[in-house]
Amino acid sequence: MTELSPVLKQATPVTVDHGAGCYLYDIDGRRYLDFTAGIGVTSTGHCHPHVVAAAQAQVASLIHGQYTTVMHRPLLELTERLGAVLPDGLDALFFANSGSEAVEAALRLARQATGRPNVIVFHGGFHGRTVAAATMTTSGTRFSAGFSPLMSGVHVAPFPTAFRYGWTEEEATDFALRELDYILATLTSPAETAAFVVEPVLGEGGYIPGNSAFFHGLRERADRHGILLVFDEIQTGFGRTGKFFGHQHFGVRPDVITIAKGLASGFPLSGIAASRELMAKAWPGSQGGTYGGNAVACAAAVATLDVIESEDLVGNAAARGAQLIAGVRAGASKAIGDVRGLGLLVGSEFTTATGEPDTETASAAQRLAVDKGLLLLTCGAHMNVVRMIPPLIVTETQIDDALAIWSEVVAEL
Repeated sequence: MTELSPVLKQATPVTVDHGAGCYLYDIDGRRYLDFTAGIGVTSTGHCHPHVVAAAQAQVASLIHGQYTTVMHRPLLELTERLGAVLPDGLDALFFANSGSEAVEAALRLARQATGRPNVIVFHGGFHGRTVAAATMTTSGTRFSAGFSPLMSGVHVAPFPTAFRYGWTEEEATDFALRELDYILATLTSPAETAAFVVEPVLGEGGYIPGNSAFFHGLRERADRHGILLVFDEIQTGFGRTGKFFGHQHFGVRPDVITIAKGLASGFPLSGIAASRELMAKAWPGSQGGTYGGNAVACAAAVATLDVIESEDLVGNAAARGAQLIAGVRAGASKAIGDVRGLGLLVGSEFTTATGEPDTETASAAQRLAVDKGLLLLTCGAHMNVVRMIPPLIVTETQIDDALAIWSEVVAEL
């Protein structure tokens, strides 16, 4: 009998029958409050009626029209609609399927446009599992171990992770920017550096937000040296942080952004956005793919944008995120060394009495929450951060329900 790869490990024992809104229902009918959202994907909740209707209608008319062969209306409409929400000046799009593909497309564009071989990423970042994206990932060795040699030309600079360093945010930021300058002086010349690639909030790295001083420092250095600033918005985009894109909290202009996850409410769709001038510097034939810009996924993405706008999900993410992080902080025990996040990205880092990562307790907390009907995940280099990522449609009552369960979990531990 065939089976899934034994290397694929489920984070929960749940086998889902169906989902609705913020809830999943298992095959025995038990209901779970889903604060994983498919790792930040189901932005409009499970099976939002408007998204379902759009996908169903599209399946009946055109499922796949390969977009370097023929053009189709959902792709054209999505491209036009994204123009209303993308950062100023980012008016050209390339679509793919996965976050890793988007990151690799951004990398290829940066190298081709600048003629430079190297990129700088930031410690704790996650950018994907394909070879180039895994090389750029430093949130844990599990994503890059065992298939060396990896891609050359990637250098890693510090991210201002104040809690890990035991410093203030200002101290951590000053250190990170000084070390970046040192890397540019010792490891990769600015004349050979194509791009800085950074997440506005470290995702797999532990739900650690950056800050304005740090990102303005990156922008200043990028401008001074002709380096491109690429924001990986795969997890932070489409309202997740309480702004449409995560970098908008910090008032910094990107040259390229990568998008995926919450874009299409669960349908596989990703992409990069850049200025027309920059995108035109990609080499002919360097962008393409069989399934990129799939008609059904694009129709779902258009419907997702409708729901985000009509239901003010960006505003809801900001309000409910403030409620969530305040509640988690209020209920934190001595086992939780830090609570942090931005919008509906909230992480609780478990530590021992001496401040060391406490993976065992974090895992126990995640499992106990599942037992009580709340689906959560862990992240971080040591998997000692329990993260909460509810759909953007989450209500005040549902946040309260999750906080009540979490309070029980923390008390029982």
